[in-house]
Amino acid sequence: MVVLDLFSGAGGLSEGFFRVNSTFVGHVEADAYACKTLKTRTAYWNLKNTNKLEIYYDYLLKKISTEELWQIAGVSDSQDVINKEISNNTFDDIVNTVKSNLASKNLNGVDVIIGGPPCQAYSVIGRARMKETVSCDPRNFLYKYYVQFLETFKPKMFIFENVPGLKSAGNGQYFEDLKKAIDDAGYHIELDELIASDFGVLQGRKRIIIVGWKKENDKKYVYPDFEKIVNDKYFVSDVLNDLPKTTPGAKIEGKNKYTKPANQYLQDSNIRDEGFDILTQHDTRPHNDRDREIYKEAILAWDTRKERLCYKELSTRRSDLITHKNTTSFTNRFNVIKADERASHTILAHMAMDGHYYIHPDIKQLRSLSIREAARLQSFPDDFYFEGPRTAIFRQIGNAVPPKMAEQIAKKIQELI
Repeated sequence: MVVLDLFSGAGGLSEGFFRVNSTFVGHVEADAYACKTLKTRTAYWNLKNTNKLEIYYDYLLKKISTEELWQIAGVSDSQDVINKEISNNTFDDIVNTVKSNLASKNLNGVDVIIGGPPCQAYSVIGRARMKETVSCDPRNFLYKYYVQFLETFKPKMFIFENVPGLKSAGNGQYFEDLKKAIDDAGYHIELDELIASDFGVLQGRKRIIIVGWKKENDKKYVYPDFEKIVNDKYFVSDVLNDLPKTTPGAKIEGKNKYTKPANQYLQDSNIRDEGFDILTQHDTRPHNDRDREIYKEAILAWDTRKERLCYKELSTRRSDLITHKNTTSFTNRFNVIKADERASHTILAHMAMDGHYYIHPDIKQLRSLSIREAARLQSFPDDFYFEGPRTAIFRQIGNAVPPKMAEQIAKKIQELI
């Protein structure tokens, strides 16, 4: 499949399409760090497809620089990753770059467009945080550019991914406008609310997946029938238990750092192959002593009572840990990753702000998740390297589509086409 990837982020959705041997003619993304991640991952796939992964492993071991990796893998001068915000001012330039990429690869056109505009303005949490300003947020209308790309490149099919709140944002008007714009562009759509745990991801992440195709193919295509993966043998602990224990503000990387062989879940989900032995980005944010004490209380609440810590109730046991006078606004601020459950709560981009919502379950460590642990809960493989500072990386991870989910979507689209 020839694929154009819009609002790419770090490439969780595109990772699924890479895995079914798609050819990309553009990853369009405004964030500079995410674009660097996309280039590094493209380098990985270029080297994998030419049996030269030892070069990529040298990069993970810091034997070569990022620029050297990109140069060797042929991505330094590539125009496949387009670091531009999609707007009236950039639309024509982006279109011309994609057309140039098509020509340079001797391709006739785009088969599939994938992606989803930034979801902060559509999500329930985002709307609550932004309050009255949400109605004038320009991100509400980025879908119009998505439709313009459909009209320009006329793909056979498209995937539009977003949060469940898309249907209710603006009292449902944004979604109605989106459907009308897509219909006017000549496409039929169907959609479903999918949950990542049904795709073998150990996370209860919900997403709206819209699948569209040209109306002329209305009898040929259908919404994919995704077979649910029933998880009756794996727990969240299976994502975490081979990684070394660490402390706040620490980084553990290199060979021979895993504490256990890759378990069956890690192998089945392509997170870590049995022979892979290079740990990267097991990198944790620092915490002050007060927060670590609160983390201890949160872990104890779950381990002993299977209850989530309520910030207000903390004042009756440990009033010395209360720092906010308005305790009614912070009741659910702290949350532990439940190691003994089948799926964790959703990994969100907000984890870039603080780690209170993503407390590691081990009471001996008293810290939030590392970069690698968060990536694993999103089903990113351990050989997936994120570029940028820690905060930017957490944002990339939280915004991504889980690759294991994306891969199954890509396989179904490939079958239909």
